[in-house]
Amino acid sequence: MTAATTTVRSEGFSSTLTDIGIVTRRNLVRVVRNPRLILFSTVQPIMFLVLFNYVFGGALSFGGPIAAAGNYINWLIPGILVQSATFGSQGTAIGLTEDLQAGVIDRFRSLPMSRSAVLAGRTLADIARLAFVLALMLIVGFFMGWSPTTGAGEIVAAYLVAVGFGYAMSWVMATIGLAVKSAEVAQIVAFLPLFPLVFASSVFVPVETMPDWLAAFAEHQPITAITNAIRGLTLGGLETGDLVAALAWIVGITAVFAPFAIRMYRRASD
Repeated sequence: MTAATTTVRSEGFSSTLTDIGIVTRRNLVRVVRNPRLILFSTVQPIMFLVLFNYVFGGALSFGGPIAAAGNYINWLIPGILVQSATFGSQGTAIGLTEDLQAGVIDRFRSLPMSRSAVLAGRTLADIARLAFVLALMLIVGFFMGWSPTTGAGEIVAAYLVAVGFGYAMSWVMATIGLAVKSAEVAQIVAFLPLFPLVFASSVFVPVETMPDWLAAFAEHQPITAITNAIRGLTLGGLETGDLVAALAWIVGITAVFAPFAIRMYRRASD
Protein backbone atom coordinates (compact mmCIF):
# COMPACT_ATOMS: atom_id res chain seq x y z
CA MET A 1 0.00 0.00 0.00
CA THR A 2 1.46 3.31 -1.08
CA ALA A 3 0.71 6.69 0.32
CA ALA A 4 -0.48 9.36 -2.09
CA THR A 5 1.84 12.32 -2.38
CA THR A 6 0.75 15.86 -2.93
CA THR A 7 2.70 18.75 -4.30
CA VAL A 8 2.57 21.84 -2.12
CA ARG A 9 2.75 24.89 -4.34
CA SER A 10 4.34 28.14 -3.25
CA GLU A 11 1.74 30.83 -3.82
CA GLY A 12 2.95 33.46 -1.32
CA PHE A 13 4.07 36.81 -2.72
CA SER A 14 7.76 36.40 -1.83
CA SER A 15 7.79 32.81 -3.06
CA THR A 16 6.14 33.86 -6.30
CA LEU A 17 8.77 36.55 -6.87
CA THR A 18 11.52 34.00 -6.22
CA ASP A 19 9.96 31.56 -8.68
CA ILE A 20 9.58 34.30 -11.30
CA GLY A 21 13.24 35.22 -10.86
CA ILE A 22 14.35 31.61 -11.30
CA VAL A 23 12.27 31.09 -14.47
CA THR A 24 13.38 34.47 -15.88
CA ARG A 25 17.03 33.59 -15.28
CA ARG A 26 16.55 30.19 -16.91
CA ASN A 27 15.11 31.78 -20.06
CA LEU A 28 17.78 34.49 -20.17
CA VAL A 29 20.52 31.88 -19.92
CA ARG A 30 18.98 30.10 -22.89
CA VAL A 31 19.08 33.34 -24.89
CA VAL A 32 22.72 34.00 -24.00
CA ARG A 33 23.66 30.45 -24.99
CA ASN A 34 21.90 30.88 -28.34
CA PRO A 35 23.57 33.90 -29.97
CA ARG A 36 21.86 33.14 -33.26
CA LEU A 37 18.54 34.05 -31.62
CA ILE A 38 19.87 37.49 -30.70
CA LEU A 39 21.42 37.90 -34.15
CA PHE A 40 18.26 37.12 -36.09
CA SER A 41 16.14 39.13 -33.64
CA THR A 42 18.13 42.22 -34.66
CA VAL A 43 18.59 41.51 -38.37
CA GLN A 44 14.93 41.82 -39.34
CA PRO A 45 14.22 45.25 -37.77
CA ILE A 46 17.53 46.61 -39.09
CA MET A 47 16.58 45.40 -42.58
CA PHE A 48 13.20 47.12 -42.31
CA LEU A 49 14.88 50.31 -41.12
CA VAL A 50 17.47 50.35 -43.92
CA LEU A 51 15.08 49.35 -46.71
CA PHE A 52 12.24 51.69 -45.81
CA ASN A 53 14.54 54.63 -45.19
CA TYR A 54 16.66 54.33 -48.33
CA VAL A 55 14.12 52.79 -50.72
CA PHE A 56 10.96 54.72 -49.78
CA GLY A 57 12.37 57.66 -47.84
CA GLY A 58 13.12 59.80 -50.88
CA ALA A 59 9.63 59.41 -52.28
CA LEU A 60 7.85 59.94 -48.96
CA SER A 61 9.76 62.96 -47.65
CA PHE A 62 8.01 65.60 -49.72
CA GLY A 63 5.31 67.57 -47.92
CA GLY A 64 2.97 66.74 -45.08
CA PRO A 65 3.84 65.47 -41.60
CA ILE A 66 6.93 63.60 -42.83
CA ALA A 67 8.49 66.78 -44.21
CA ALA A 68 7.64 68.53 -40.95
CA ALA A 69 9.63 65.84 -39.12
CA GLY A 70 12.77 67.01 -40.93
CA ASN A 71 13.45 63.81 -42.85
CA TYR A 72 11.97 60.36 -43.24
CA ILE A 73 14.29 58.70 -40.72
CA ASN A 74 12.93 60.97 -37.98
CA TRP A 75 9.42 59.85 -38.91
CA LEU A 76 10.42 56.21 -39.34
CA ILE A 77 12.35 55.44 -36.14
CA PRO A 78 9.30 55.65 -33.81
CA GLY A 79 7.36 53.38 -36.14
CA ILE A 80 10.21 50.88 -36.41
CA LEU A 81 10.43 50.72 -32.62
CA VAL A 82 6.75 49.82 -32.42
CA GLN A 83 6.99 47.37 -35.31
CA SER A 84 9.98 45.66 -33.69
CA ALA A 85 8.17 45.46 -30.35
CA THR A 86 5.10 44.00 -32.06
CA PHE A 87 6.78 41.38 -34.23
CA GLY A 88 9.36 40.63 -31.54
CA SER A 89 6.61 39.56 -29.15
CA GLN A 90 6.03 36.48 -31.32
CA GLY A 91 9.04 34.96 -29.60
CA THR A 92 6.93 34.44 -26.49
CA ALA A 93 4.40 32.28 -28.31
CA ILE A 94 7.08 30.30 -30.15
CA GLY A 95 9.27 29.78 -27.08
CA LEU A 96 6.32 28.76 -24.94
CA THR A 97 5.09 26.20 -27.46
CA GLU A 98 8.61 24.78 -27.82
CA ASP A 99 8.73 24.29 -24.04
CA LEU A 100 5.31 22.64 -24.17
CA GLN A 101 6.42 20.24 -26.91
CA ALA A 102 9.70 19.45 -25.14
CA GLY A 103 7.94 18.63 -21.88
CA VAL A 104 9.56 21.49 -19.96
CA ILE A 105 6.19 22.95 -18.97
CA ASP A 106 5.09 19.56 -17.63
CA ARG A 107 8.15 19.52 -15.39
CA PHE A 108 7.34 23.01 -14.12
CA ARG A 109 3.79 21.91 -13.36
CA SER A 110 5.08 19.05 -11.22
CA LEU A 111 7.25 21.35 -9.10
CA PRO A 112 6.09 23.17 -5.95
CA MET A 113 6.22 26.59 -7.60
CA SER A 114 3.79 29.37 -8.38
CA ARG A 115 1.86 28.64 -11.54
CA SER A 116 2.00 32.26 -12.64
CA ALA A 117 5.82 32.24 -12.45
CA VAL A 118 6.25 30.22 -15.66
CA LEU A 119 4.47 32.80 -17.81
CA ALA A 120 5.76 35.83 -15.92
CA GLY A 121 9.33 34.54 -16.18
CA ARG A 122 8.92 33.88 -19.88
CA THR A 123 7.52 37.33 -20.65
CA LEU A 124 10.15 39.12 -18.53
CA ALA A 125 13.00 37.28 -20.25
CA ASP A 126 11.53 38.02 -23.66
CA ILE A 127 11.09 41.69 -22.83
CA ALA A 128 14.73 41.88 -21.70
CA ARG A 129 15.77 40.57 -25.10
CA LEU A 130 13.42 43.01 -26.81
CA ALA A 131 14.80 45.92 -24.76
CA PHE A 132 18.26 45.11 -26.11
CA VAL A 133 16.97 45.01 -29.69
CA LEU A 134 15.15 48.34 -29.35
CA ALA A 135 18.20 50.00 -27.83
CA LEU A 136 20.27 48.74 -30.75
CA MET A 137 17.67 50.18 -33.17
CA LEU A 138 18.11 53.62 -31.63
CA ILE A 139 21.89 53.38 -32.00
CA VAL A 140 21.59 52.32 -35.65
CA GLY A 141 19.10 55.14 -36.20
CA PHE A 142 21.60 57.71 -34.91
CA PHE A 143 24.20 56.48 -37.39
CA MET A 144 21.62 56.73 -40.19
CA GLY A 145 20.83 60.35 -39.39
CA TRP A 146 18.03 60.17 -36.84
CA SER A 147 17.97 63.52 -35.04
CA PRO A 148 15.30 63.77 -32.32
CA THR A 149 14.32 67.30 -31.39
CA THR A 150 13.52 66.62 -27.73
CA GLY A 151 15.68 65.96 -24.68
CA ALA A 152 17.11 62.77 -23.22
CA GLY A 153 14.20 62.40 -20.80
CA GLU A 154 11.65 62.33 -23.62
CA ILE A 155 13.74 59.86 -25.62
CA VAL A 156 14.00 57.52 -22.63
CA ALA A 157 10.25 57.84 -22.11
CA ALA A 158 9.64 56.97 -25.78
CA TYR A 159 11.90 53.92 -25.42
CA LEU A 160 10.04 52.78 -22.30
CA VAL A 161 6.68 53.17 -24.05
CA ALA A 162 7.91 50.88 -26.85
CA VAL A 163 9.26 48.33 -24.34
CA GLY A 164 6.01 48.50 -22.35
CA PHE A 165 3.97 47.82 -25.46
CA GLY A 166 6.20 44.87 -26.31
CA TYR A 167 5.59 43.48 -22.81
CA ALA A 168 1.83 43.85 -23.23
CA MET A 169 1.97 42.05 -26.58
CA SER A 170 4.03 39.25 -25.02
CA TRP A 171 1.01 38.35 -22.90
CA VAL A 172 -1.12 38.21 -26.04
CA MET A 173 1.45 35.87 -27.57
CA ALA A 174 1.55 33.75 -24.39
CA THR A 175 -2.20 33.27 -24.73
CA ILE A 176 -1.81 32.23 -28.36
CA GLY A 177 1.01 29.83 -27.50
CA LEU A 178 -1.04 28.12 -24.80
CA ALA A 179 -4.02 27.88 -27.15
CA VAL A 180 -2.30 26.33 -30.18
CA LYS A 181 0.51 24.36 -28.44
CA SER A 182 2.56 24.14 -31.67
CA ALA A 183 5.49 26.38 -32.61
CA GLU A 184 4.69 26.21 -36.33
CA VAL A 185 1.02 27.06 -35.82
CA ALA A 186 1.84 29.74 -33.24
CA GLN A 187 4.08 31.56 -35.70
CA ILE A 188 1.34 31.64 -38.32
CA VAL A 189 -1.51 32.50 -35.95
CA ALA A 190 0.52 35.27 -34.30
CA PHE A 191 1.63 36.81 -37.58
CA LEU A 192 -1.80 37.00 -39.22
CA PRO A 193 -3.33 39.70 -36.96
CA LEU A 194 -0.02 41.55 -36.45
CA PHE A 195 0.67 42.12 -40.15
CA PRO A 196 -2.44 44.25 -40.91
CA LEU A 197 -2.18 46.03 -37.55
CA VAL A 198 1.38 47.17 -38.30
CA PHE A 199 0.98 48.12 -41.94
CA ALA A 200 -2.51 49.65 -41.58
CA SER A 201 -1.19 52.19 -39.08
CA SER A 202 0.93 55.32 -38.89
CA VAL A 203 4.15 53.31 -38.62
CA PHE A 204 5.36 53.99 -42.18
CA VAL A 205 3.04 56.66 -43.61
CA PRO A 206 0.59 59.24 -42.24
CA VAL A 207 -2.91 57.94 -41.66
CA GLU A 208 -4.26 60.91 -43.65
CA THR A 209 -2.89 59.40 -46.88
CA MET A 210 -5.08 56.29 -46.57
CA PRO A 211 -8.60 55.79 -47.93
CA ASP A 212 -11.27 56.93 -45.49
CA TRP A 213 -12.41 53.42 -44.54
CA LEU A 214 -8.84 52.31 -43.84
CA ALA A 215 -7.90 55.55 -42.09
CA ALA A 216 -10.82 55.06 -39.69
CA PHE A 217 -9.43 51.68 -38.70
CA ALA A 218 -5.81 52.86 -38.55
CA GLU A 219 -6.66 55.83 -36.36
CA HIS A 220 -8.33 53.70 -33.68
CA GLN A 221 -5.99 50.78 -33.18
CA PRO A 222 -3.12 50.35 -30.69
CA ILE A 223 -0.17 50.46 -33.10
CA THR A 224 -1.08 53.96 -34.27
CA ALA A 225 -1.67 55.17 -30.71
CA ILE A 226 1.73 53.91 -29.52
CA THR A 227 3.53 55.25 -32.60
CA ASN A 228 1.95 58.70 -32.32
CA ALA A 229 2.95 58.94 -28.66
CA ILE A 230 6.56 57.97 -29.42
CA ARG A 231 6.73 60.46 -32.30
CA GLY A 232 5.48 63.20 -30.03
CA LEU A 233 8.11 62.29 -27.43
CA THR A 234 10.98 62.29 -29.95
CA LEU A 235 9.92 65.06 -32.35
CA GLY A 236 8.11 67.40 -29.98
CA GLY A 237 4.52 68.54 -30.00
CA LEU A 238 3.31 65.61 -27.92
CA GLU A 239 -0.41 65.77 -27.31
CA THR A 240 -1.56 64.57 -23.91
CA GLY A 241 -4.31 62.53 -25.52
CA ASP A 242 -1.80 60.52 -27.56
CA LEU A 243 0.24 59.59 -24.49
CA VAL A 244 -2.87 58.74 -22.48
CA ALA A 245 -4.17 56.57 -25.32
CA ALA A 246 -0.82 54.76 -25.59
CA LEU A 247 -0.63 54.04 -21.87
CA ALA A 248 -4.28 52.98 -21.82
CA TRP A 249 -3.63 50.44 -24.58
CA ILE A 250 -0.57 49.06 -22.78
CA VAL A 251 -2.34 48.74 -19.43
CA GLY A 252 -5.55 47.46 -21.01
CA ILE A 253 -3.90 44.74 -23.12
CA THR A 254 -1.83 43.55 -20.15
CA ALA A 255 -4.81 43.64 -17.77
CA VAL A 256 -6.88 41.50 -20.14
CA PHE A 257 -4.39 38.98 -21.48
CA ALA A 258 -2.07 38.41 -18.48
CA PRO A 259 -4.84 37.03 -16.20
CA PHE A 260 -6.37 35.18 -19.15
CA ALA A 261 -3.08 33.46 -20.03
CA ILE A 262 -2.40 32.56 -16.38
CA ARG A 263 -5.92 31.15 -16.06
CA MET A 264 -5.39 29.03 -19.18
CA TYR A 265 -2.13 27.70 -17.76
CA ARG A 266 -3.71 26.89 -14.40
CA ARG A 267 -6.62 25.05 -16.01
CA ALA A 268 -4.21 22.99 -18.07
CA SER A 269 -2.29 22.17 -14.87
CA ASP A 270 -5.32 20.96 -12.90
